[in-house]
Amino acid sequence: MYGLCCSNEKVYWLIMDKESPRSVSFRTHRRGERSNLTLHTKDVEAGLPLGRVSQDNPMKIVWKKGFIRLVLVGGILWMLLILLASLLHVWSCQSSISFFSAMCNKDSKVFSMLDSMGFVPKQQSQHRCPIPLADDPDKIVIPKGRTPDEIVKNLTYVMEDEILPDGTQSSPLFGGHQNWSQREESFRLKSNMKVHCGFIRNGGAEMAPADIKYAKKCRFVVASGIFDGYDVPHQPSNLSPRSKKLFCFLMAVDETSLKFIKENVTVTEDSDGGKWVGIWRLVLLKHPPYDEPRRNGKVPKILTHRLFPKAQYSIWIDGKMELIVDPLLILERYLWCGKHTFAISQHKHHRNIYEEADSNKRRKRYARPLIDLHMKIYRYEGLEPWNSTKKTISDVPEGAIIIREHTAMSNLFSCLWFNEVNLFTPRDQLSFGYVVYRLGDLFRFFMFPNCEYNSLFVLHPHIREHSSRIEWVTNWNQLKGNGTISNKGKDWDQANANNGNLIESRGGLGLWTPYPANLDSVVLPPVDRTSKAG
Repeated sequence: MYGLCCSNEKVYWLIMDKESPRSVSFRTHRRGERSNLTLHTKDVEAGLPLGRVSQDNPMKIVWKKGFIRLVLVGGILWMLLILLASLLHVWSCQSSISFFSAMCNKDSKVFSMLDSMGFVPKQQSQHRCPIPLADDPDKIVIPKGRTPDEIVKNLTYVMEDEILPDGTQSSPLFGGHQNWSQREESFRLKSNMKVHCGFIRNGGAEMAPADIKYAKKCRFVVASGIFDGYDVPHQPSNLSPRSKKLFCFLMAVDETSLKFIKENVTVTEDSDGGKWVGIWRLVLLKHPPYDEPRRNGKVPKILTHRLFPKAQYSIWIDGKMELIVDPLLILERYLWCGKHTFAISQHKHHRNIYEEADSNKRRKRYARPLIDLHMKIYRYEGLEPWNSTKKTISDVPEGAIIIREHTAMSNLFSCLWFNEVNLFTPRDQLSFGYVVYRLGDLFRFFMFPNCEYNSLFVLHPHIREHSSRIEWVTNWNQLKGNGTISNKGKDWDQANANNGNLIESRGGLGLWTPYPANLDSVVLPPVDRTSKAG
């Protein structure tokens, strides 16, 4: 029995092994039949011919799937192409390669859209950057003659103050008694023009005869100024022998500063009575024309062509700076290379005059109500806040370095700029963009990057900080002597100020002269404070 059972068991497994492939094949066959039957039923329901089911249906399925895939792949490739082109546009605007940067159009709607979506990286402002200067000052070719005067051909200046209606002459003011109609007329350019431009006879800022004689021989000038004794002259470095012979280095000072300089550095005197600190010739301006020292400093800064009328080229640098680039290289880079006659740096933080005014108030640079009144006049006269559609890079300059050829047009701009400083606040950065706006395309100038500006000099701190009580004024009552000013925690009694108040007697008179329109309804534009630095 045991053997039979074993043999039977072997037979059973043998039979099962032989039948297994058959069972699998039967199952597969049945599945195929069911599948074909299902497809057959669907084709009949769809109204397809029975004889072409096995041939047409797979082809159509493949064709439909292939078409959908083709559309999807094509769409993805097209979107990638658009994205790649957009990124290339953004990159070209950041590129330093001239070929690619020429492709950039920041005014396009595409760029504006990408910028609003955050795809355009915000450029970090550099403090200093390389300046594309020539290698050797000795190889620079100085242009012959002067740049032709095409618009304003003959510019003269008002030298005598006005005669009053009773036939008497008003007390002379350095900037004159310019009225509103004269100011308006000065912006209408003509071939022959006569404008106010400081230096009214007996108005102050007189030079000694020895300094006048010396300045007459100066065609190339590096000018600077120190007022109220808060700096000493800093000797320029990296000067070539050619520039030392070519340029006059003239430092305008008031009597307070001259005394301070003599007490702190060595001052030598030549046989003609000229006073020197190293390479700088000190030019004393007797009888300061203004009550406010900051306003006095604008005279040599903006009116360099009036102070040194024989100069054809000038480079102004603030008294706290040490020039570290050869002045001949500066003229070649900023004037001659691009055929410019006026060059100035753009401000590091601000482009909008109204934003700069807000910064001046917060940093206590002048009386707040007077800054507001100054800006209301400009707003009433049509000055819009700076935006990217304007033709100028910025409305706000960094005025510590000014590079000029003294053409009639350049000189006129300087006169009009100074007249605004004389009439309103002494903050010249608030007036520059307004004069550019009034002259429009007729005045062309080069506004170079701020990082290059910072590469032209070493900045030295003031020996003592200048601070005037008028800079701390926050309301009209304080200006008129009816209040106290909190100056760094200490109250300043306005009764000790000149005339019992802080109103300047010889400058900023336009802020106290009735304006020929109602400014009460003028609303200053809102300001976006774009930088922590001011």
